[in-house]
Amino acid sequence: MAAARKAFAEQGLDASLEGVAREAGVAIGTVYRHFPSRLDLVEELFTAKFTELLGAVEEAAAMDDAWEGFCRYLEKLCELQAGDRAFNDLVSGRSPLPTLGREMFERAKELVVQIFRNAQEQGVLRADVIPEDIAFVVWSQAGIIQGTRAIAPTAWRRYLHLMLDAFRAEGAHELPEPPLAPQQFPRPFTTFERPEEECRECREET
Repeated sequence: MAAARKAFAEQGLDASLEGVAREAGVAIGTVYRHFPSRLDLVEELFTAKFTELLGAVEEAAAMDDAWEGFCRYLEKLCELQAGDRAFNDLVSGRSPLPTLGREMFERAKELVVQIFRNAQEQGVLRADVIPEDIAFVVWSQAGIIQGTRAIAPTAWRRYLHLMLDAFRAEGAHELPEPPLAPQQFPRPFTTFERPEEECRECREET
């Protein structure tokens, strides 16, 4: 497990299982006896990180200061992305989520909708953004993290906070394009469950 965790963190989800076995000093057959598929190994490795993410989202959703909660959630998500290349691959949609991770991710998405609602009700989050817009922050950060990992491993924080300023209600300008409708997103797990009337309004605007 230690060898797999190191390999996936450094190389991403495509890390060689043969290399993991070699690093651990076991035969590749031993790996497959314990983990019949790569996804089984991924689930074992990343359940703890999805649990950590869910805990951070729950804490953010409960905060009285909704803007602080919104920032806390995204800071934690991007921190986990930055610290592990394979986790970055998972949350940016490069691979299917393992069953338990998907269940926790679905719960986290419900709470993100609540975080959005809290921040918009308090007037600190611009009214023309939707939870699905977070997917583009995640995808942008995935590229930034990958591109700067070797030269400036914390540079992602600068660009995250530039993006956060774009979400502020204060000083917001009208956007030139409407948001994508949920069915337009290329990866279904990035869409969020919202009340039917909100989804209808999104379709009408589009």
